[in-house]
Amino acid sequence: MQTDFIRNFCIIAHVDHGKSTLADRLLEATGTLDERQMRDQVLDSNELERERGITIKLHAVCMSYRAHGGATYALNLIDTPGHVDFSYEVSRSLAACEGALLVVDATQGVQAQTLSNLFLALDADLEIVPVINKIDLPGAEPGRRRDEIAELMGIDPASVLLASAKDGRGVDAVLEAVVERVPPPAGDAAAPLRALIFDSFYDQYLGAVPSVRVVDGVVRAGMSITFGTVQTRYEVTEVGRQRLARVPCESLGPGEVGYVVAAVKAVSDTRVGDTVLDASAPAADLLPGYQEPRPMVFAGLYPAESDGYQELREALGRLQLNDAALRFEPEKSNALGFGFRCGFLGLLHLEIVQERLDREFGVKLVTTVPNVEYRVAVTDGEEITVDNPANLPDRAKVESIAEPVVSARIVAPAQYIGNVQKLCHDRRGVFRGMKYLDPQRVEMDYELPLAEIVLDFYDRLKGGTRGYAALDYEFHEHRPGKLVRLDVLVNGDPVDAFSVILHRDNAYQHGRSLVRKLKELIPRQQFEVALQAAIGGQVIARETVRPLRKNVTAKCYGGDITRKRKLLERQKEGKKRMKQVGSIEIPQEAFMAVLQLDDER
Repeated sequence: MQTDFIRNFCIIAHVDHGKSTLADRLLEATGTLDERQMRDQVLDSNELERERGITIKLHAVCMSYRAHGGATYALNLIDTPGHVDFSYEVSRSLAACEGALLVVDATQGVQAQTLSNLFLALDADLEIVPVINKIDLPGAEPGRRRDEIAELMGIDPASVLLASAKDGRGVDAVLEAVVERVPPPAGDAAAPLRALIFDSFYDQYLGAVPSVRVVDGVVRAGMSITFGTVQTRYEVTEVGRQRLARVPCESLGPGEVGYVVAAVKAVSDTRVGDTVLDASAPAADLLPGYQEPRPMVFAGLYPAESDGYQELREALGRLQLNDAALRFEPEKSNALGFGFRCGFLGLLHLEIVQERLDREFGVKLVTTVPNVEYRVAVTDGEEITVDNPANLPDRAKVESIAEPVVSARIVAPAQYIGNVQKLCHDRRGVFRGMKYLDPQRVEMDYELPLAEIVLDFYDRLKGGTRGYAALDYEFHEHRPGKLVRLDVLVNGDPVDAFSVILHRDNAYQHGRSLVRKLKELIPRQQFEVALQAAIGGQVIARETVRPLRKNVTAKCYGGDITRKRKLLERQKEGKKRMKQVGSIEIPQEAFMAVLQLDDER
């Protein structure tokens, strides 16, 4: 197909501003789906996405549209997530496009993630088509929002489109704007093949199937391909376009978006960001690809049953194909056995991975406390990276510990400034500035330790602003602080799964809360169980799980008291021996209890 009649664009917006619903209306207006196939958020095909009402993965679909001028265009749409944890998915879709629809809610206006995604799109040099959505709502203020966007982008307010994805108003104008404003893709059909892998999925019959955007050359069935970073040849058996289902076609040329089936068995070969090349005449230069995603949160994933290790390894390998931001490596815990230390983009990403492992692969998990990555300067002058508190060197060898700090942008109604500032102050935030977006809304900039916001900061922020605040953050630097490792000892033995690195000022409260919670969750034994929270050799909190006690004096009635004392002494000796050899079974709920501790702050 001629590149002049191809338009590649994506939809970017803040969470819940109507991206997926607008995509539904575009699919209806172009006749891509009939009424029988249509449903709400049709591109959100994953069960988890439909349950939570959010987009987790980018979704590509090819539409055919007859413009008002009479020409027929191929419109390749990529619907993207809006949550801060999945901004990596957004950056991948931007690399496959020439334009972006920037969707803004007519009632909420520009939010934190709107700004973040807009800057991503501008950095990728895309043509931005601003669309104000939800103009049908009673509280909509399209005129005010139009001026807001025009001022933000420095454009004429008349170029901002008004639409309602719910009832279909303005959808034709959006399609016309895509045809008129988004530039056609560049590319040379005669040049050697270069195609960018922007996503991939695994099919048990077809193997790993990459989704590609062809930049130069042509890919068709029967030719041999290879990848930029993997020197292996594969024969292409099928190429086609995505229209929810796979639709085979003869070939894919410059500017076209589709999929390639080549019986790729090794899931690691179709790495997102790699370049597909013609094996017989490979191009000299590879495509730039993507900046590697940076994991922000680390947690240990262990199989609930000890024989499930291999199953968990295979499940993580397949999941990583579809989720390039997931990182994992084997590790061993004294308390939990063999498992994996995994890196995630944020806490929502961690939750989604846990859910997918359970639903798609049937793997039951025990998850340790999420941690961030620390830079530790040791006394011999070396600097090491620690993402697991159990790996922190002895206190005598540690010179300083630096924690990751993020630059956070919070947009909230002006009446909640005090609530936001108090929350950020409690989480050791450093105020960097504030500006009013309009008389009702304010944008606050803070530097916050990442460890303080990964667990429940977002929930607290929403709770303190009645759900109106929006948060966006990006990594700033590693900053030294008064950080210590808090260990939990059960009968004198440290349990590595409970260890955390935290600020010294919070250590006492955290340790007290943790041992108190564990006392409720660890079942009583035949012997006394001591629970201690310690920093190095200093115990800062202790609780005792009382033993179950058998009434050994029940058969003694009356008589000499020494007989009863003898029986009680014998019981005491037996319990002492039992304590030395007995191991304590710690239930799974105890490992999860650490996640709820911030409620007691």
